[in-house]
Amino acid sequence: MRHCSVQVRGLLTRDELDRYNGLMEVGGFLEEQKRYDLVHHVQQEIDILILPAIERLKEKGRERDRENLRYMIDNGLLDEED
Repeated sequence: MRHCSVQVRGLLTRDELDRYNGLMEVGGFLEEQKRYDLVHHVQQEIDILILPAIERLKEKGRERDRENLRYMIDNGLLDEED
């Protein structure tokens, strides 16, 4: 099973995190049983589950970029035309 990053996990809601942990536990059990055919399906569910958190992480990055740009313009480090 592939874990998502700590940054993504930190942006999961409580319900998403509970579901993520449950799916990881099921996937780990299936790996122990060498049921890799079923592990694939569990991993797909995890990949779908974390998509909203990935989008939240991207938005945080875009907001940080906008704040950096505002700071640079406000402090004369960058012209508004740039």
